[in-house]
Amino acid sequence: MPSNHVPTPHIDAPVGAFADTVLMPGDPLRSRFIAEHFLQDAKLVNNVRGVQGYTGTYHGKRVSVMASGMGMPSIGIYSYELFNFYDVQNIIRVGSAGALSEKLELMDIVAGMSTYTDSAFGEQFGIRGNLAPCCSYELLTKAVEAGKKMGKEIVCGPIYSSDVFYDDGQNSSSMRKLGVLAVEMESAALYLNAARARKNALTLCTISDSLVTGACMPAEQRQIGFSQMIKIALETAVMI
Repeated sequence: MPSNHVPTPHIDAPVGAFADTVLMPGDPLRSRFIAEHFLQDAKLVNNVRGVQGYTGTYHGKRVSVMASGMGMPSIGIYSYELFNFYDVQNIIRVGSAGALSEKLELMDIVAGMSTYTDSAFGEQFGIRGNLAPCCSYELLTKAVEAGKKMGKEIVCGPIYSSDVFYDDGQNSSSMRKLGVLAVEMESAALYLNAARARKNALTLCTISDSLVTGACMPAEQRQIGFSQMIKIALETAVMI
């Protein structure tokens, strides 16, 4: 492991500070919530720019959680450094998404098998065409298994990673026609970094709103729905 790169400009943690598997929410406060409510003996290992990272145990398994910030440039930096400098093997993004499919309801959990994108992130790898990078099949199958054990079905399929939050809806409409389940803003960069590093990545998202019906999850419901997703991600980490 190239420890000469550690600590990085963005992660002030020593070699070995992170577990093999890292859960990655976007919000630093959600990172702290996961550490405080789900992990045992969690210790803060990073707080550069308020991007909180913790390492603890879950059912005896060492697990880390660290925020990614919003958007592909942000998760691109943090996932790259975790994969390549801290030797993290698996990153499971746990976030929210907007439903593009009329079949999805609020609080449904979606696993991104692949992710379309409008981002130019993939051009750094010499690819000039459109991309739809894929998740780790191993992580996906274990997450589906963990969901079944908890009585929660995970909806698996393609998602859409957008560089734009406020747009005219043209891309979303096109993605809906292709059967894309939901839209978020990070997964394509995560999956591409994982592929380049020969590591594993998976996105789990709770549907917090719908671009089809206009429905939106109230704040108090979000925490319940997100907690189910977090437990599935942690159970997946235990099975790896």
